[in-house]
Amino acid sequence: MQKHGILEYSEMRYEPDRPKAANPIKIQDLTFRDGHQSLFATRVRTEDLLHVAELMDQVGFYSMEVWGGATFDVMHRYLGEDPWERIRVLKKHITKTPFSMLLRGQNLVGYRNYPDDIVETFVQRCCDNGIDIFRVFDALNDFRNFQTAVKIIKKNNKHFQGAICFSLTEQRMGGEIYNIEYYVSKAKQLEDMGADTICIKDMAGLIAPYDAYDLIRALKENVKVPVHLHTHFTSGMGDLSLFKAIEAGVDIIDTCVGPYAYRTSHPAIEPLVISLLGTNRDTGFDIKLLNKIGKEMEKDIPKYMQFADTTKFSIIDTDVIIHQTPGGMISNLINQLRQMDALDRLDDVFKEIPRVRKDLGQIPLVTPTSQIVGIQAVNNTLFDSYEGEYSHITEEVKDLCYGLYGKTPMPINPEVQKKALKGYPRGEKPITVRPGDILEPGLEKAKQEAEGLAKDIDDVLIVALYNVTGKKFLRIKYGLEPMPDEMKPITLEEVKRQQELCEKAKAGLLVEPPVKKQVPKPEGLRQFDVFVDDEYFLVEVSEKGVPHIVHSAKVASNPQVQPSQTSNPQSSPQPVKNNPQPVPNQSSVQTASTAVEGTPVTAPMPGMLVRYEKKVGDKVKVGETLLVLEAMKMYNNIPSPVEGTVVSTPLNAGDSVGKGDVMIVVKPD
Repeated sequence: MQKHGILEYSEMRYEPDRPKAANPIKIQDLTFRDGHQSLFATRVRTEDLLHVAELMDQVGFYSMEVWGGATFDVMHRYLGEDPWERIRVLKKHITKTPFSMLLRGQNLVGYRNYPDDIVETFVQRCCDNGIDIFRVFDALNDFRNFQTAVKIIKKNNKHFQGAICFSLTEQRMGGEIYNIEYYVSKAKQLEDMGADTICIKDMAGLIAPYDAYDLIRALKENVKVPVHLHTHFTSGMGDLSLFKAIEAGVDIIDTCVGPYAYRTSHPAIEPLVISLLGTNRDTGFDIKLLNKIGKEMEKDIPKYMQFADTTKFSIIDTDVIIHQTPGGMISNLINQLRQMDALDRLDDVFKEIPRVRKDLGQIPLVTPTSQIVGIQAVNNTLFDSYEGEYSHITEEVKDLCYGLYGKTPMPINPEVQKKALKGYPRGEKPITVRPGDILEPGLEKAKQEAEGLAKDIDDVLIVALYNVTGKKFLRIKYGLEPMPDEMKPITLEEVKRQQELCEKAKAGLLVEPPVKKQVPKPEGLRQFDVFVDDEYFLVEVSEKGVPHIVHSAKVASNPQVQPSQTSNPQSSPQPVKNNPQPVPNQSSVQTASTAVEGTPVTAPMPGMLVRYEKKVGDKVKVGETLLVLEAMKMYNNIPSPVEGTVVSTPLNAGDSVGKGDVMIVVKPD
């Protein structure tokens, strides 16, 4: 029997005499979620996951993480796919293996804390659509942000896995904050909350092998529920740390299938299966089956290589011990800097990250705090004139300083906090209560926002979590606007054609003949009919010494003179109006906007317009926020450089902008 072009597991031969281990290590597979999030910016499509879904179901994984994290955002924003539909479709093909998802506590699958009513409805719909295990974490390890989600998980008799974000302030575990006592204390809190399992979530691959051994031993001695270790390979220690954790008695570990493993992803399952073969922790997995799955997955990888980190040859990144940036964040950071023509500043950004992290209370770096620290480090690196200036503070940094994300492990730098909260709309004094307690209900508002677009509660939740991009997706989903080309999937045939073009370009076979520069035409041209053999030419000649009056300085796309352009040489041309200020990366929007007299405000980085804070005719002061630009999932308030009146707002909410694009024009008073 053949499905999706591959053989079913039942046709493969298994090892009949292999004894079952006394205490087999349980494996959660992350290939369908964290694997491609770490390596390919979460761009793998559902159709390609289906190529191996049924085979994956036969491996014997403890569970498969298939959803959550960045999948919800990326699917609706970039792939044109309904994230809810992915759960339902995969559930039809994976019938035996439990589904796990990564839930960011009160953040859900977004980048800020949402009101309790939205959290309750979202988690309920996750249960209804097929999620079995909820790995719940909070970026600050503030478990008050678990309360609402856990209530719904328990109500549905689903598995609550409490996760503790692993972080360091030293190169090894210890120091003032992140020591064994810290993690054991957090684990006991989770057990008291009703956690069915406890996970150490090491998102940047920081845990050293002997630290893993000591920590797992301590947890096993102090909590009764099973212990799960999640670590990335980024630093190169992942395999070693998993093995020491296995020796210490860890119950469950995370891995990926080979093609989606290593680098900033996770250790691979295949070598671990062979290494444990015949031991009391033997996985019981069939290496032949895993090998076949890996080969099938490799076939689709060329579609996603454009999102891979190609900035270095090394499979490991020891810099992570210093900057502690998780793999998924690194790939986004590189893409953002590349779009800004600032990839050469990557090392400077990495140097800035530890400083920003310390200023913000030594917070762990995991979504969304990794993005909060990362984009602020980018802003400081590219826009500050001196260290510690914080000239461009994102809305999320302001929210963090106010307390909307929870309590930070250490106090925030008071100077940064004061600067961030100056003029903050909720007040300049930080809160100490649970963030959810002060957030106004949001579900009814989301229903109003989605009216005319949403057909069910799942649609409403897309808008509730991602207002601008969510509404755009629903318009595409229901045929109210066409799907942009960049959202459409690329085929392997297209990839092959692109590769062939690249090879031709490298070989110099795509070099176009040089185009002669056209000289502006003067007035007073005299026309002559010229015959050469049987060919006829219309030639225009000007006399030397006659003053040149330029008709147009525009260079034509075709250097040949067309008769229609010269049929009336004496006609008076319209003068070309020069732009008052040159604007890089001009598009039609920018061309239109710069025709308006005033000071154009350009995008300091590529991103998406979230909203205008000012409309045409509004008076603004220097430094007053004109609009909000989303970049790297964070909101940046763009200030006015002059005092005056807004005269042009050429974009719409949801429009993409490139670095240097004009977003708004202000006419100085």
